[in-house]
Amino acid sequence: MKFRNTLTLIIILVIQVVMTQAQKLPSKKDVLDRMVLTNAYFMNKWPDAGKSIITNRERPSNIWTRAVYYEGLMALYTVNPDKSYYDYAVSWGEAHKWGLRDGAKTRNADNQCCGQTYIDLYEIDKKPERIKEIQESVDLMVNSDKTGDWTWIDALQMGMPVFAKLGKITGDKRYSERMYQMYIDSKIKQGLYNPKDRLWWRDKDFLPPYKEPNGEDCYWSRGNGWVVAALVRVLGILPKDDPHYKEYRKTYLAMMKALLPLQREDGFWNASLHDPKNFGGKETSGTALFVYGMAWGVNNGMLSAKKYTPVITKGWNAMAAEAVHTDGSLGFVQGTGKQPSDGQPVIYDSKPDFEDYGLGCFLLAGSEVFLLLK
Repeated sequence: MKFRNTLTLIIILVIQVVMTQAQKLPSKKDVLDRMVLTNAYFMNKWPDAGKSIITNRERPSNIWTRAVYYEGLMALYTVNPDKSYYDYAVSWGEAHKWGLRDGAKTRNADNQCCGQTYIDLYEIDKKPERIKEIQESVDLMVNSDKTGDWTWIDALQMGMPVFAKLGKITGDKRYSERMYQMYIDSKIKQGLYNPKDRLWWRDKDFLPPYKEPNGEDCYWSRGNGWVVAALVRVLGILPKDDPHYKEYRKTYLAMMKALLPLQREDGFWNASLHDPKNFGGKETSGTALFVYGMAWGVNNGMLSAKKYTPVITKGWNAMAAEAVHTDGSLGFVQGTGKQPSDGQPVIYDSKPDFEDYGLGCFLLAGSEVFLLLK
């Protein structure tokens, strides 16, 4: 009996050691090295920041996919102020004359996403041309009566931070108010948020009675990741006395609780959050956005470090060890689309149709994990 008790105790101790090792935080150097490596891969591949992107057709490089990359690059720049990063971002803006795809009259959030970086660069060097067109575009929306433009949840990440940033630099509260009206239109009027599950349907195509193969509602990982990113970026910009701050915070915290038990054992999240067998498998972009949101929450005192740090650590370590190729490219990134089946198969060696937005998500996550480390 004594031997059996001793053996049991040893097994328990071994399990505890393994669990501790599995949840060991990386060093700041390790995190930064991963960010620098993956970013160098991209900058070396695209030395001309203004070069058009050619996949199934040619597109200008100020589209949303590239704009998300620059969000990540600016986040990397905040923790590692390498002038080459700043210069690369400026060259991108200059190549497009600080303009938007489809011009200032566009109401499409995807086209406005580049404005996030334009405004960041304006705040570093206040050259009016950097924000002229993005401000003109958003002003047209602020001065109209229409609020239903954001009919897909990705648009919240693409558009909301632009409104919040313009409100901050101008002091004009109309930007915040219109942002809230448009957000509520998506959330309530269009009904894209399910308060029961505390997750979002990607667009009206996935509202009930649409079901996943297992009978659950369809909650797309990256789509919900875009909402998480939108909320944390807006919460990081708005003053806490903004009349709608509490609404964003409440929804953000609800989403964090919902996402916590959905993490896979290996640290990733599936492309389909409620049906792991529907194109189940490791997926980097959604995972990165969730890690980003959780790490930001811990860093800003909104989430319990004790509860969320192991989840963040598990997610980051999984991406850093299993998704990053030796050349700095990323694996397990789902291609563009709107549902779990798009861009499949998603495997280590698969190449998404665009390599930029997945990296942007990864850099956003890395920047917050870096700040989390002591």
